[in-house]
Amino acid sequence: MMAGFENPEILVFLVAVPVIFLLYRMILRKKKHQAIGFSNLGFIKSALGDRKKSRRSEIMIILSLLIVALMIVGFSNPHIPLEQTKEGVSVVLVMDVSGSMQANDYQPNRLEAAKKSASILISSLKPKDNAGIITFESGATTAAYLSPYKERVLEKLAAITPREGKTAIGDGLSMGIEMALSIPNKKKVVILLSDGVNNAGVISPNDAAKFAKSSNIQVYAVGLGSEEPAVIGYDFFGSPQYAELDEATLKAIAEFTGGKYFKSVDTATLDNIYKNISQEIDREPEETNIKDWFFLAALLVFLGQLYLRYGRKMVIE
Repeated sequence: MMAGFENPEILVFLVAVPVIFLLYRMILRKKKHQAIGFSNLGFIKSALGDRKKSRRSEIMIILSLLIVALMIVGFSNPHIPLEQTKEGVSVVLVMDVSGSMQANDYQPNRLEAAKKSASILISSLKPKDNAGIITFESGATTAAYLSPYKERVLEKLAAITPREGKTAIGDGLSMGIEMALSIPNKKKVVILLSDGVNNAGVISPNDAAKFAKSSNIQVYAVGLGSEEPAVIGYDFFGSPQYAELDEATLKAIAEFTGGKYFKSVDTATLDNIYKNISQEIDREPEETNIKDWFFLAALLVFLGQLYLRYGRKMVIE
């Protein structure tokens, strides 16, 4: 664990501490040598002083210099990396609710299976983590605002219903990034789930991925689709329409933003994916300012010095 300083240039004043101490010793030594040059015994005793008094003076100067050193370090704003448990993580789920999510190759259908698995993830988050939900089809909308109250988010998740629109992956991801950015001082993660191809919206998946990367947000992408083609309806001529999963786009988004891509083929793998994502979230260390520790130490040393100097029984005489 490495310490850092917000204002390291202030540390240069620490050089003055040993310099002052050396000057003090040199002056003291010079004073003693000058005293020896006189024959008056009383003057010599006065100049040299007794050993206890000399020791007391040296301890006092050391304590004074220690106070100065602690104050200098404090003003340099030292900080150390600690596990990010105080601020937590903001996790935004961006869920596809387009018409293809009604396919029943997952039981009872894709959307309900996705909601059940998402609840596993939300329930596994830590108390100071935030969770929020964005849904998208032809456009994107907020289903649950970013909040530390997981129970409320789970209620909003349960209320999500399927739509008949197309698939605007870029719009959904962009809105998810904006939600993640709404709360500062937290690590931000977006989990994107889709079973289709981007065919709607005004923002391309590529532009949304650039937005995520520039905002330092990891995107974990989940592709939903069974091994066999899933029928999602029939056209005017009675020909079956199949759900198409654009894995290449989801993989590119995840890799570009430093996240990971997961392929789900059934309800069991989807559950496992969300469990793994919870463990995969990289809780980066946060820089914790510890300048107050040094100011407190300086105060304690100062109080100790006052006690030694003015204490009733004078611990050091």
